[in-house]
Amino acid sequence: LPSLYLRGLSSGDFQEALDSLLGKDASGLSPQAIGRLKAEWQIEHERWRNRDLSARRYVYIWADGVYLQGRMEDEKQCILVIIGTTPEGRKDLVGFQAGFRESAQSWRELLEGLKGRGLSIGPNLAVGDGALGFWKALDASFPGARHQRCWVHKTANVLNKLPKARQKAAKDDLHAIWMADGRAEAEKEKAMDTFAAKYEAKYPQAVTCLTKDRAALLAFYDFPAEHWVHIRTTNPIESVFATVRHRTVRSKGCLSHKTALAMVFKLIMAASKSWRRLKGNNQLPKIIEGVRFRDGIQVPENETNAAA
Repeated sequence: LPSLYLRGLSSGDFQEALDSLLGKDASGLSPQAIGRLKAEWQIEHERWRNRDLSARRYVYIWADGVYLQGRMEDEKQCILVIIGTTPEGRKDLVGFQAGFRESAQSWRELLEGLKGRGLSIGPNLAVGDGALGFWKALDASFPGARHQRCWVHKTANVLNKLPKARQKAAKDDLHAIWMADGRAEAEKEKAMDTFAAKYEAKYPQAVTCLTKDRAALLAFYDFPAEHWVHIRTTNPIESVFATVRHRTVRSKGCLSHKTALAMVFKLIMAASKSWRRLKGNNQLPKIIEGVRFRDGIQVPENETNAAA
């Protein structure tokens, strides 16, 4: 019953749909049964929100704000989501809550709530889009975390500042930057400087949109190459919320904020059972230990000592 409801079958349709499968005498198929299930989900969600995090640590986190439209609500509900990877390479739902337009205050409340439940050590790298609220809150709560801007979001933002006739070629040029083998190649040979020279004269806003976040866009080069496919984008969150968006579209948005949060929780918990570990998870303890990487490759110890 939960799976059918979460994947788009309205509660009022259960009786008719399941009668054909289980027979007319089957019980427990009423809309009231679904109502009781939703109440249980809300209790589970509240219990999860108050869990102890003192034994947890996350090497990477992905953060994003996802918008859902609830019934009888004037504004879209922004759900702030954080997914993290443990030192063993497993992905966890770290936290989510309703927020106000991805503001710094909303993100700060979420991050401080995690700290208050025992998450004392911040991530080595955080991946997110250009929403300033998250980065400001992250620096306040976990000041040592590195920033990695999502290349999917950045590509979309840059292309929006170009005419449609130039977008396909520009997208290929942007793809060449974040798929380069190393930082020097990404910055010069293929890359940001070439993009700037090509588009600056006619489309300065597009160039500024790209180059102002140069450092954060290329931070992934200082981490193991096996992890690049994971940390260049916020895809772990986007893929999970494809199912959530499908549910809200099928229900024509008829979800209250409270029900939406409980539903999101159950959907993510269900999806998490099939989440795969990060590639190269044996490299994660090295990041915790402070081992340096250059262009995805571990820097030799003698070179590290010489630099120190």
